[in-house]
Amino acid sequence: MTATTPEHVPVVVIGAGPTGLTAATLLARHGVPALVLERHRAPYPLPRAVHLDDEVHRILQAMAIHETFSAITRPARGMRLLDGSHRVLAEFRRDNPCGRYGFPEANMFDQPELEQLMRDNLQDHPLVTLRGGIEVTAVSSPPHGGAPVPVTFRDEDTGVTRTILADAVLGCDGAGSLVRASIGSRMQDLAASQQWLVVDVRCRPPLPAWDGVHQICDPQRAATYMRVGEDRYRWEFRLRSGEQPEELTDRERLLALIAPWTRGIPETELHVLRTATYTFRAQVADRWRTGRIFLLGDAAHLTPPFIGQGMGAGMRDAHNLAWKLARVLTGRASDALLDTYQAERHRHARQLIRTAVSVGAVMTGGGTGTALARHAVLPALSRLPGASALVLSAVSPPLRPGPLAGSRRRGHPRPGTLCPQPVLPDADGAPRLLDDLLGEGFAVLATASLSPALHALVRALDARVIHLHAPGRRRPGTGGTDHCAEADPGTSALVHWMGTAGAVLLRPDRVVLATAARPRRPGPPCGDDLAAAAAAWSPVLCSSGSTAEVTPTMATQPP
Repeated sequence: MTATTPEHVPVVVIGAGPTGLTAATLLARHGVPALVLERHRAPYPLPRAVHLDDEVHRILQAMAIHETFSAITRPARGMRLLDGSHRVLAEFRRDNPCGRYGFPEANMFDQPELEQLMRDNLQDHPLVTLRGGIEVTAVSSPPHGGAPVPVTFRDEDTGVTRTILADAVLGCDGAGSLVRASIGSRMQDLAASQQWLVVDVRCRPPLPAWDGVHQICDPQRAATYMRVGEDRYRWEFRLRSGEQPEELTDRERLLALIAPWTRGIPETELHVLRTATYTFRAQVADRWRTGRIFLLGDAAHLTPPFIGQGMGAGMRDAHNLAWKLARVLTGRASDALLDTYQAERHRHARQLIRTAVSVGAVMTGGGTGTALARHAVLPALSRLPGASALVLSAVSPPLRPGPLAGSRRRGHPRPGTLCPQPVLPDADGAPRLLDDLLGEGFAVLATASLSPALHALVRALDARVIHLHAPGRRRPGTGGTDHCAEADPGTSALVHWMGTAGAVLLRPDRVVLATAARPRRPGPPCGDDLAAAAAAWSPVLCSSGSTAEVTPTMATQPP
């Protein structure tokens, strides 16, 4: 049976994994309703991703779930590189409990728990409707740009097939993406694929192993071990050429593989939750967008696991796109703003994939000669001052110069980089993470008074202003909300980061858009140079026309 009379929604998100749920939640926080269509009725119960970094933890803060996530995560202590005999070649420890973005630099977790947390959080967002038991069967590109996108799906409960119309469609539907096929996009290989066996184990007594990530740098049997939770552990073993997974997955062989980490633990305590064979791919889609149909997450890119950026890359996609799409759908910008999504994220994802491939080759590639070279080089590397900070620091590159990342320039802060997030005092003196003070939109950090031209830009962008080193008080601003922060360690860190800038304009995703030079003598306001530079990117951020307003009630009634 087929229903007619298509209904209309602002955004359809296909897929309720971390990427899709992030996109829908952030759209809702920007005032845009979203309908999420998902085949599964509950989070997929088996573990998959187990790591995210402090930048991605910050995205969870943007979703207002960072505190509940912290309760289910375990910071990783660092990484050890070992040879095939499990002798330590190098050790890199994390000494700081918190990174520059406000959270631990490495966070271990159980993906089903994270997805459930994200779903539970939707109760606070009535603009999001999540429908499970739905199989999307077609996404059609409209013949005219700007026309609604038809999305056809089948309800598994009723057997009814329906078509709805959406102003935008986000394909968060994984590696076998139907949305990717519908827009004619194809995956491009950046490196040869590898077959790995993934083993998840629950064990009540703690394993007698160093409590960090272990990387076995053995070309004969490369492996990774990590403690994921209080009683959960993961191993990944690279399959040899011609080796079949079933050769390793019987219990006796499996216990032999993990024996170097489990000596002294009774076999009855080792409960295998899952064994699965994964093909680790290094791929990126050649096209991420057709009109208002977008690819995000695994639909757009696949990353080997060596730097733990697979799931996080999809959440970065959502963070990058959500505020842009919201600005377009609410009539504050033209579709030209959406052109920056692939321009920014494709390059960034491609660079992360290449980094993962290179790190994997350094740690596990080559033959006997390469293994001997690792024995000689890695111990010396680990003893160098600052080696741990360099090896374990965030691997995310800055955005390349473009319409919304400024031009390449010397000095700091460089446009395209992510603003750090220290703790600042709020108006009452209570400690708050910076993003909680900045709000959802654009923001300006200032160490000098703002020129009239910069105040006009603040009004146009409805930006919030943070004045640093001013007396702790709150006052009405001109075209935004001004906040004054007293000198304290967090403020000092921000001022140091700002360098010679008197004002820094931040995008809603906390990427530096532009900077204004600090006046060379006290008194004159700053910002005329920044306001002048706005001529280059204001046509992208602002719309000369108008589009229909998004009606918040649209998502409250399921189609």
